[in-house]
Amino acid sequence: VLTDRGLDAALSSVASRCTVPVKVAVDLAERPAEAIEGIAYFTVSELLQNVSKHARARAASVEVWRSGDRLMLQVRDDGVGGARTDGGTGLAGLGERLGAVDGLLLVDSPAGGPTVVTAELPWRARPAGA
Repeated sequence: VLTDRGLDAALSSVASRCTVPVKVAVDLAERPAEAIEGIAYFTVSELLQNVSKHARARAASVEVWRSGDRLMLQVRDDGVGGARTDGGTGLAGLGERLGAVDGLLLVDSPAGGPTVVTAELPWRARPAGA
């Protein structure tokens, strides 16, 4: 789905498998480079798995947009909060993978919720005709 139809369709597909309802909003005028698009997909997929496994949420949302030379992703849930990047391998590993491509992972998850995870990736344009 990602290769053929892009992030919007691929993330909608992942969201449909989450244990809570997820609203997906992708606001991109063009598709990013394949590698960046793949990392964005993987990141949101992992974050939605965390929502399903740990958040005890009733609802979640995914937003994707471009801001200058950055691809921005944000996953929110109304769950119990308490997510941390130093509490295990999941979010820490995701942050390391993003950092390897000059990306960034920010987690705002106070006890009691809500949780907002923002990821930034470098914007790289998809080659013409790809």
